[in-house]
Amino acid sequence: MLEDFKKFIMRGNVMDLAIGVIIGGAFSKIISSLVDDILMPPIGLLLGKVDFSNLFASLTSARYATLAEAQAAGAPTLNYGVFINNVVDFLLISLAIFLLIRAINRLTKKQAEAAPVTHACPRCLSQIPLKASRCPACTSEVTPQ
Repeated sequence: MLEDFKKFIMRGNVMDLAIGVIIGGAFSKIISSLVDDILMPPIGLLLGKVDFSNLFASLTSARYATLAEAQAAGAPTLNYGVFINNVVDFLLISLAIFLLIRAINRLTKKQAEAAPVTHACPRCLSQIPLKASRCPACTSEVTPQ
């Protein structure tokens, strides 16, 4: 049983998953900092320093000025403002990740657009490898490039 477990753990996809989780944890700190420290301050300024986290509904007849006051009193509350903040954070984090991955994909695409590996056969115009001396489609002789 121990040997089977060792084989399972050492399989490539399990190790890749473990590495992905570790890198994802570190990456989440970067994205959270980007959202909290770079994106949210200008958005808060544009929205007039609106903070949704203090929006709540008390489920009792008592009135509370702030969410912290209601929580200190132990009152049950519906914290819809915190939910709104979490949705906005999610959307901003998703946008930041999208923009970052889009930029990485553009850089990768430029590197991937390397020299061609095929060329057209002069007789039948099918694509053949550069080093081929004969076209596999029409069997005509071509000069390797």
